[in-house]
Amino acid sequence: MKTNSLLLGMLLILGFAESRAQEKKPLTLTEAISLATTQSNQATLADTKIATSKYETQTIKNSRYPSLKLSGQFQRLTGAEVTSKLGSSEPADGEPAAASPKVDQLILGQASLSVPVFSGFKITNSIKASENRYQAEVFNAKNTKEQLAMNAVILYVNLYKAQQSVSLIQENLKSAQQRVKDFTAMEENGLIARNDLLKSQLQSSNIELSLEDAKKKVSTINYQLVNLLKLNEGTQIIPEESVFANSLAQRASVTESDALSGRSDLESLKWLQKASELDIKKAEGNYYPSVNLLGGYAALNLKNALEVKNAMNFGVGVSYDLSSIFKNGKDVKLARSIASETKQSADILTDQIKVEVQEAQENYALSLKQFKVYQEAVVQADENYRIVKDKYDNGLSDTNDLLEADVQDLQAKLNEAFSKADIAQSYYELLNASGKLTDSFNLTPKN
Repeated sequence: MKTNSLLLGMLLILGFAESRAQEKKPLTLTEAISLATTQSNQATLADTKIATSKYETQTIKNSRYPSLKLSGQFQRLTGAEVTSKLGSSEPADGEPAAASPKVDQLILGQASLSVPVFSGFKITNSIKASENRYQAEVFNAKNTKEQLAMNAVILYVNLYKAQQSVSLIQENLKSAQQRVKDFTAMEENGLIARNDLLKSQLQSSNIELSLEDAKKKVSTINYQLVNLLKLNEGTQIIPEESVFANSLAQRASVTESDALSGRSDLESLKWLQKASELDIKKAEGNYYPSVNLLGGYAALNLKNALEVKNAMNFGVGVSYDLSSIFKNGKDVKLARSIASETKQSADILTDQIKVEVQEAQENYALSLKQFKVYQEAVVQADENYRIVKDKYDNGLSDTNDLLEADVQDLQAKLNEAFSKADIAQSYYELLNASGKLTDSFNLTPKN
């Protein structure tokens, strides 16, 4: 009895765990995009890169502050011979020479201060360039999240289309299976040829295969979306129907100037271009000398021989690398070449954005037109099937016509469902091309 009770308990626990693993989760598109832009690995990496760039900027800013160093030494000396030249005189005749002191210990303490005054503007330009790179990283992260949002939209739409396929194919399969039952009875009573029954059975089998393929697509796309959003493995996402209903009433209008001012990837390149121009000035700064204010303090105790206290010092230090006259030209040319590359990349991306916006506008307009055609096709396919079925029942049409009309009716319904989803996707693709996808959902940025 105890064993049976334990087994029953384990089965209940496993059943509960399985039900939890197969949890169905209604998810709005806004929630999906919010999760993709905050929880995904790519979003986390983008935020980390921003933090890294910020720390790099803070580190470079430290170079403009004074440098203060303290040092101390304690040394034991062995066999040291110390001769002092200070106030020394030869001993008088007959006077014994003074004994040499025993020196076996040295204590030395130092403090040095260096304040940068002029470095050919290298420090200032380095800080400004680093700040520009930080801004570039901020916009680069925003662009990464924009693409993550678009990936979430595509998976969300594809999941809806796959689930609609399963639903419509299941309905069609019920009709096909009922037809097989009807044809079986008719064949047994000699009302139809066996070949007609076999045709209906073959169609039913094909629909079953299509259903299994549609279920596989649902499972695959659902897993990809769950993985992107970092949801519990096994969660079954249910897309929001209103997203696709509302997309029929939405109208998007994006101009070229809107896209060029809204794209984060282009803005990131612009900041990188500013940074690269400052790098040119930083490289040219090597042609100038460096000037520092210097100050220091020293104390020394050489046991039994010498003691120095309050040895203060201050002054100006100037350094200049003469080899920079010959070597630095290559560094300047390199910096100018990198700046030129960045500008050319920005120009290429500008042209690419124009093409993407124009293509997205065309795709959006096409999806709207296609939906109207597919709506009419559903009405036509339903009417065609009704007519063919009526003719078949009256012996005026054969089985091939009936089965073909049934396939056309299913395809028309699938096309309509897919077209409605395609309108939503092309609408958000147009927003993505203009760089305003995440902004359209009023998401609060993490940074």
